[in-house]
Amino acid sequence: MNTITSLTSNQLRQAAGLKEKIAALEKQLSQILGSTSDAKPSAPAGRKKMSAAARKKIAAAQTARWAKVKVNKAVATAPSPVKKARRKVSAAAKVKLSQLAKARWAKAKAAGKTKL
Repeated sequence: MNTITSLTSNQLRQAAGLKEKIAALEKQLSQILGSTSDAKPSAPAGRKKMSAAARKKIAAAQTARWAKVKVNKAVATAPSPVKKARRKVSAAAKVKLSQLAKARWAKAKAAGKTKL
């Protein structure tokens, strides 16, 4: 089969002439048969509308499917292990740590440092 780019100009003229003849014959045929439309098929009317009831039914079915998945998922997963409670520092320990930090900084400042 030839592509349009590989056809010669004479072949293109001949093809155009044949197309015009076909269109004229289709028009004559439609007049004879009593068809009021042109020979060309009409384009699709676009998307089909879905009724509100149908959308509601689909939404309910989807919700039910998700509920089923979630139930199965909850059953399949084991309860998560309990995390260890974090240890808390007592007030006395906080005071002691604060004093140690202050002593370190005092020593560093005495040495003329701005960083530890």
